[in-house]
Amino acid sequence: MALLTNPFILNKYMSYTLTACNDITEIGQEAWDSCANPVSSQYLPKQVPYDPFISYSFLHAVEKSRSAVAETGWAPYHLLLEDELGTAAGVVPMYLKSHSQGEYVFDYSWADAFERAGGKYYPKLQIAVPFTPATGRRLLVTDSADAESIQEYLLGGVTQVAEKVGVSSVHVTYAEKAQWEKMGSLGFLQRTHQQFHWQNQEFSDFDDFLAALSSKKRKNIKRERKAALAGGVEIERLTGSDIKEHHWDAFYRFYIDTGGRKWGTPYLTREFFSLIGETMAEHILLIMCQRDGRYVAGAINFIGGECLFGRNWGCIEDHPFLHFEVCYYQAIEYAIEKGLNRVEAGAQGQHKLARGYLPTHTYSAHWIVNASFRDAISHFLEQENRYIDEEIEYLDEHSPFRRPSSG
Repeated sequence: MALLTNPFILNKYMSYTLTACNDITEIGQEAWDSCANPVSSQYLPKQVPYDPFISYSFLHAVEKSRSAVAETGWAPYHLLLEDELGTAAGVVPMYLKSHSQGEYVFDYSWADAFERAGGKYYPKLQIAVPFTPATGRRLLVTDSADAESIQEYLLGGVTQVAEKVGVSSVHVTYAEKAQWEKMGSLGFLQRTHQQFHWQNQEFSDFDDFLAALSSKKRKNIKRERKAALAGGVEIERLTGSDIKEHHWDAFYRFYIDTGGRKWGTPYLTREFFSLIGETMAEHILLIMCQRDGRYVAGAINFIGGECLFGRNWGCIEDHPFLHFEVCYYQAIEYAIEKGLNRVEAGAQGQHKLARGYLPTHTYSAHWIVNASFRDAISHFLEQENRYIDEEIEYLDEHSPFRRPSSG
């Protein structure tokens, strides 16, 4: 641990200290989760839905498995805010990064431009969930009367850390909109992006969802679902204690094969999956596909309080439309059955639109230390954000859902 501030007064009753931690175990599960997933909302704006990715179990697993550590370019540098009694008031999942891989918000051109101008872009600070393009809170605070003030102090502490450590920049990726807006009001540059999310319109079942689509899209989905299983593929859903080590063995084989072909070296180690299986299996939905008694494909999803998050898919056999069935249609069915509000199916992919996933803004915020470079990035983001708005507006006009009849 490294003390970043001397005790300071946030309100007239309590003083606080801010510390940087190089391992999440220095903070501990009870303290971390009291901020990440508070169980009540007496003071917070609304009941905070459970977020599996910012939980201690998930973040500890990426560290303990050596997936996100200094050797892989993700050195943990989490912030901990404690009151004078040593009780956690806020935490920030933050990493000192030596590259821009595994973020899904691309700043390679920024790094290239800054270094061509004689600057040093890396290391940088990244406030994020490693390898996870899913929207969530990034300034994590307990349910207290000072929640709003603590969030602002944490953000101020982040910029002080940036100057003290000597990094070029701080990047907050996949932030929830309310916190993104707060960051903008405090001087962070604001950036928007696009994903495709499925929204539950209180559908009673999958057929009810299909009935809301245009005739052509409805017929295409039915055809795809039938074709996906035509080769004798059988699908099973696993969660909780039903997930065994042999399932992880099979899934990791898919992950390595497909991830290796798409991105080179996959980010997550085999141990990561065993760890989340031990500590948070009740928040995992593993969809596995068998053919002739052998697993041939699968997808991992994480179950939040309001959302099903689709993450990784892999296969060792090619079956037409099986990817759509496993990653999109099975996820929709599960979300309807469990009464979840939405499905987030990961980054990119306009092909999701025809399958009921609509374009949605996602948000990142950026603190650039060098003033002239900051001005250049600000100008770039004005144009990029405008383009994102226009593209989402255009895609909305091509929604697969039936349009209300006029008159």
